Amino acid sequence: MAMITAGDFRNGVTFEMDGKVMQVVEFQHVKPGKGAAFVRTKMKNVITGAVTETSFNPTAKFEQAFVDRKEMEYSYNDGDLYYFMDMESYEMTPINKDVLGDNFKFVKENMPCKIMSYKGSVFGVEPPNFVELEVTQTDPGFKGDTATNVTKPATLETGAEIKVPLFINPGDKIRIDTRTGEYLERCKN
Repeated sequence: MAMITAGDFRNGVTFEMDGKVMQVVEFQHVKPGKGAAFVRTKMKNVITGAVTETSFNPTAKFEQAFVDRKEMEYSYNDGDLYYFMDMESYEMTPINKDVLGDNFKFVKENMPCKIMSYKGSVFGVEPPNFVELEVTQTDPGFKGDTATNVTKPATLETGAEIKVPLFINPGDKIRIDTRTGEYLERCKN
């Protein structure tokens, strides 16, 4: 088993602690004038999403947790189950709605996602960082209205709602950053 010390923590590192899988969100090496150095660590339980903060001795050892990230294609949903297809075996994996993050609202059928699992249990679904979706509903744009900082609500083909610039019309395809939920640009149709 690969071990890691708290002194080697970096953002995104996953390790096992008390049987739980933790991911480093933020860390800071603290060297007080008196006393021993320590590593202040903000970490997230990858299964529950709970964030905790604690300090470790830099020499504290942990078992590295290897999180499996596999690209699968979103196929369809049936009630609370969302089915993803393994592109190599064409096998379907049902994933419960609870596991999907808020940004899953930007995913449409046949879009590739990264399925994150640990020892076979799926704990997260990561959509592509950028997606292109069609605007299905928004107030029509006005000619000559080029103000870029003024926005209006728009509904996308996946049902998600975001803010878009005034010149966007229903039927336009737009690019969105799924990490922030922000409009980036209008795509050439």
